[in-house]
Amino acid sequence: MNFIVRKTHKYLSFFISLQLLLWTISGIYFAFNKIELVRGEQYLKQVEQSIDLGEFDFEILGTTNIDIQKRLGKNIAVIKIDGVTQYLNTSGEPLTKLSTSDAMDAVVANTHLSPILLEEIVDEQSGSEYRGRSLPIYKVQSKTNEGLDINVYLNVFSGEVVAIRSNKWRIWDLMWGLHIMDWKERDNISNILLKIFSILALVSSVTGIMLFFKLDFKK
Repeated sequence: MNFIVRKTHKYLSFFISLQLLLWTISGIYFAFNKIELVRGEQYLKQVEQSIDLGEFDFEILGTTNIDIQKRLGKNIAVIKIDGVTQYLNTSGEPLTKLSTSDAMDAVVANTHLSPILLEEIVDEQSGSEYRGRSLPIYKVQSKTNEGLDINVYLNVFSGEVVAIRSNKWRIWDLMWGLHIMDWKERDNISNILLKIFSILALVSSVTGIMLFFKLDFKK
């Protein structure tokens, strides 16, 4: 029995040692970096806004969600009906997409960044920086005052900043993928590899404790 426990612990420990190291390294990175700074919240401006609901002059029927936002200083209504999001002005008319210049102005109005180049993204890509956001979306390549490259992602209709991505975020995303063992999409925390290695790590820990007490008893 002792021989079996020793062999099991030895080979399991060797097999999972690399992943244990990755869990430790990624855990240390998470512990020493604030998630708010990783998400780029330090680049957002705290803009005080006032909203006059009396400006809205139309009837809304059958909605499950209403959100009043500002689009370049003007009030708009974001409404969800049967799972479809609509962007309306104060008269109830659908909004068109922001122009390139308006999108640039939205970045200036809502962040401390300087917009450089705009790209409209219409296709979902696995593991992308903007995953989880509704498409189409504007990607605005921007710079900080120190010259750092930052990507700002905007809602094409409202101009809302939906994501800010920097190198710090990309490192965090890489570490997260290594931590949950989902290296491609970096979102699935219930993948089979993570479950298997978690069980193996548990077995390795238990056998190690058994060996410790076994050897201590013999001494």
